[in-house]
Amino acid sequence: MAIPPADPATETFVAHRNLLFTVAYEMLGSAADAEDVLQETWLRWVKVDLAQVSDQRAYLVRITTRQALNRLRTMKRRKEAYVGPWLPEPLLTAPDVAEDVELAESMSMALMLVLETLSPTERAVFVLREVFEVSYAEIAAAVGKSLAAVRQIAHRARQHVDARRPRQVVSASETQAALESLQYALETGDPQRLLDVLAPDVVLVGDGGGVKQAALRPVIGAEKVVRMFVGGLPKVEATITGEPTVVNGNPALVLRLDGEIDGVLAVRVEQGRISGIYYVRNPEKLTRVESETPLTRR
Repeated sequence: MAIPPADPATETFVAHRNLLFTVAYEMLGSAADAEDVLQETWLRWVKVDLAQVSDQRAYLVRITTRQALNRLRTMKRRKEAYVGPWLPEPLLTAPDVAEDVELAESMSMALMLVLETLSPTERAVFVLREVFEVSYAEIAAAVGKSLAAVRQIAHRARQHVDARRPRQVVSASETQAALESLQYALETGDPQRLLDVLAPDVVLVGDGGGVKQAALRPVIGAEKVVRMFVGGLPKVEATITGEPTVVNGNPALVLRLDGEIDGVLAVRVEQGRISGIYYVRNPEKLTRVESETPLTRR
């Protein structure tokens, strides 16, 4: 029995779903919220008269952006009540994401934390323009601003991000090498090996969400970070193992205690040493580290 073809609205939405999810995730840093945005986008999309839409992909991106902006404003209140630092939800990604250097950089923990310092509109404009190369006219339609205003917002957001993003582009192999050294140091519990791989002014940001133990503010300085890991990671006797993986298009480690996932650890590397450690332990944010999430800019 032949399966009836999907209706045009459904076919178009499914064809662009990975793009729309990527746009929403880049704006929100939360896969769960990005999925909610896609559901809201779908509900609006099925009511659209497709005969009146000249560019269906652009129209879908516009709807997704508007819904993500609405969600960003409600998330702000949630983050204000969040226990300790808030980190983006890590996503296990396929090799093609890592091969897209611009996408991988934009999704790194370090840069996504910079995006958190932008206003919702600035973030939307920056993401659409710099990551997805959307035209200024389309961005203006998506965020409800004039073309001139969008150009100004884009310029301001770019300056803000450039002033805070890593100064040097670090290759995946260099990041992987630093992670391997960190993994060995953690598995052996050797404080000196940890010190050797960390920059003196390294910053550790831990996200336990009030569910798992994590520092309530960033830990600054190599010696303090070593004390945190060596003395504070497992409060019980447990075997620590690191499992190399690719999260958000960048090398990372899944840390396990006696085989159970404890958290995901991503790093920022500068001049061969780790200058930033981002450790997500909140179990609610660890649901997408064992199966790949498809992401794309196209």
